Parts: sequence; structure tokens; C-alpha cells
Amino acid sequence: MPSSKKTLKERLSRYRQIKISVIGRKSGQKISIPVWFALEGEKLYLLPVQGSDTQWHKNVLKNPSIRIEARSVEAEFRAMPLSDAKAVKSVVETFREKYGAKDVKKYYSKFDVAVSVELG
Repeated sequence: MPSSKKTLKERLSRYRQIKISVIGRKSGQKISIPVWFALEGEKLYLLPVQGSDTQWHKNVLKNPSIRIEARSVEAEFRAMPLSDAKAVKSVVETFREKYGAKDVKKYYSKFDVAVSVELG
């Protein structure tokens, strides 16, 4: 694993928020946004706040290249969209464990999709 990916993984275990960058499906421009995430082994999970209506999720469907940054350490990955109800439910549960069910309910409005990123 290249050192930037290794350092990134170490930082992910300590942080509550990261920045992701995706390519705009219409503009072709890089779009960066802060997001919550869950980490399980070599997999990083993202939960779009408005589910399938979330703009960055729509961009990932068109271009799966995603850049993940944790306090100035960043690396490029391939995003794997998840739409299987069971897989999405599992990601939602992981988010509830990390951030608390109340905050997940407060900030997230639709639970129909998630995104998985293989870090290894």
C-alpha cells in the first residue's frame, strides 16, 4: 500500500469527518465536500445525506473516481455505489453506532443508497 494510503487509513481511524472530491457529471469540475464516514477494516463507507438525490452521489454514478482527504493527506480511489437494501441498511447501522442514531436521523433524510470505497 503506498504511504499516502497507509497514512490516510491511520488518520481515518481518528477522525469524524473527511473531505471527498468527485468530478461533476455536467461541469467536469472537481467538487469537494465534507462528509461523515464509517470505516470497517479495509472498507470506507459513505452515506449520501439525501440518498440517491444527493448531487455527489449522482456524480459518482457517472464517474466512480473519488479522492478522499483527511487533514491534508489524500489519495484517489474507486467508489462502488451500493443500492442493495440489506447492504445500505448495514451502512446506516454502522453510521448510527459511530455518530449516534439521533444525529443520523437529524442530518440524513433518505436511506436508499450508500457508497463503498476499498482502501487496500
